[in-house]
Amino acid sequence: MTESISSSFRGSGGMNIIPLSEGTFTIDKTKLFVPFDEGVHDLQQRPVGSLLVEVQPFVITTSKDIVLLDTGLGFEKNGRLQVHENLSEAGINPSDITKILLTHLHKDHAGGVSTGTRHEQLSFPNANFYLQERELNFAFEKGFPSFITEELAVLKQSNQIILLTEDEGTIDNYIHYKITGAHSPYHQVFWIKENGKTIFFGGDDAPQLQQMKHRFAAKYDFDGKKAMELRRTWWQRGQQEKWTFLFYHDVKNPVIEF
Repeated sequence: MTESISSSFRGSGGMNIIPLSEGTFTIDKTKLFVPFDEGVHDLQQRPVGSLLVEVQPFVITTSKDIVLLDTGLGFEKNGRLQVHENLSEAGINPSDITKILLTHLHKDHAGGVSTGTRHEQLSFPNANFYLQERELNFAFEKGFPSFITEELAVLKQSNQIILLTEDEGTIDNYIHYKITGAHSPYHQVFWIKENGKTIFFGGDDAPQLQQMKHRFAAKYDFDGKKAMELRRTWWQRGQQEKWTFLFYHDVKNPVIEF
């Protein structure tokens, strides 16, 4: 097993993985993401029960596409969307992104889908956005604080949006998706397969390395026991089949390859 926290991770059958870290945050029952700097802040001074998490979309270049996995918080950096800034720093123009795979629409995963003063534009003009239709409906049913619907409204209006209606399926013969109903009712996970290699992105079902190694049922999950068992199954299968795991909320271990 190898670990990488570099800006670019090469391997995985020729696919190139770039973590797009938006920083480290604490989050508590208010569901607000508060920036955290280990050199400045004291975790013990944060509210009881605060979780320390990274927010980290990933971009993957394959032989067919430049794929973005989730879109971050939608915060700004240097006057533009942070996910745009991070992509530019990695040498990728936001207009180069061809596919966006969304695990779910919680604000820390989907905040970067739109831009403009009223979030009236999709933030990636040449990409197809793949998301579950039931997740989109659920987001507007539940609303704030988990979902910021004004940022998501454009997802209902564009021909760039590919609404997935099946529990499981394949995109372009090399990306497989599956609804788990673990972290949230319509959360989906992805396997990207090319040249005999598999990249697995579990979103908030598999957010951190430590949760893969230890049996842990989170109270914040829709079905914590199911999420725990899925993580165990994925971790065992991933080791056997030599997957590369991507961890959206891991501060130190964004990419693990077997």
